[in-house]
Amino acid sequence: MFNFRSIQKLLQYLKFLIFLLIENTFCIFPLRKKSFAGEIVLITGSANGIGRQVALKFAPLGVTLVLWDIDDEGNKETSRLAQQNGANRVFVYHCDCSSREDVYEQADKVRKEVGDVTILINNAGRALGKKFCELTDEDFEKTLRINFFSQVWTCKAFLPAMVACNRGQLVSTASGAGLLGLYRASDYCASKSAVIGMMEAINSELYHGGKRGIKIKIICPYFISTRLSKGFKSKKPCLFPVYDPEYAASRIVDAIKKEKIYLIMPPAVYFLGLKIFLPRKVVLFLESHIKFPEIMEEAFGEKKKD
Repeated sequence: MFNFRSIQKLLQYLKFLIFLLIENTFCIFPLRKKSFAGEIVLITGSANGIGRQVALKFAPLGVTLVLWDIDDEGNKETSRLAQQNGANRVFVYHCDCSSREDVYEQADKVRKEVGDVTILINNAGRALGKKFCELTDEDFEKTLRINFFSQVWTCKAFLPAMVACNRGQLVSTASGAGLLGLYRASDYCASKSAVIGMMEAINSELYHGGKRGIKIKIICPYFISTRLSKGFKSKKPCLFPVYDPEYAASRIVDAIKKEKIYLIMPPAVYFLGLKIFLPRKVVLFLESHIKFPEIMEEAFGEKKKD
């Protein structure tokens, strides 16, 4: 039986869902695109996958690119490709985003050598695909450090300068997995759910503090065909397609141009928010219907490891 607080929460989720449908699906009031000339764009996890593709999308737009990754060779290749695509200023840094000390040290270098970051794109992440009881404490902690705490530290490092001039953008790659707990993804779902909650809280603080020139972007995709996905293949591609990194990057950059708050893709991911309206057994049935556990076993299970 629902109490008043439960009913109020249901209404809030419904309001949220309606807002998303209007803003992202129907686009009744499309937002004006902006110019990026002169922006300093920092991308974490830029050596490959979505991070590299986002860098290449920004390259011809007149920005200064700052690339962070632990893969030095991959990062240098991203830099080369970005310059080939038209980027004039590219700065490459070795940064272990799972280390608070390294994040703050590299952030200090960026401020001194490049300037204040105006667009922060938190993209670094990892996915293990292990069951909860298979995850060691170290596994869980490292996933949280890379997927969540790295974003805490980068936001703390670069947000104050944005607040001082009331201008900038914080872009966080979360996931559809942050909206619903999924099979073989307890650490990943926990980290992405934390990202969504933190970014919405920061947005609230900025809004009510009068700092409305700073925009928040929360990116919630389904699976993208990167190294993290390990060959994940959707059995219901019409509903839940697996996007390639270049397409995902183009959607992300477009969302930043239009100053969208949320980017949910594909549209079917919107309905993960409906979990609060449904009995848990129905949610589990739907997971079975799209064969999600089987797909995760194929991608991340023991046979895959061998």
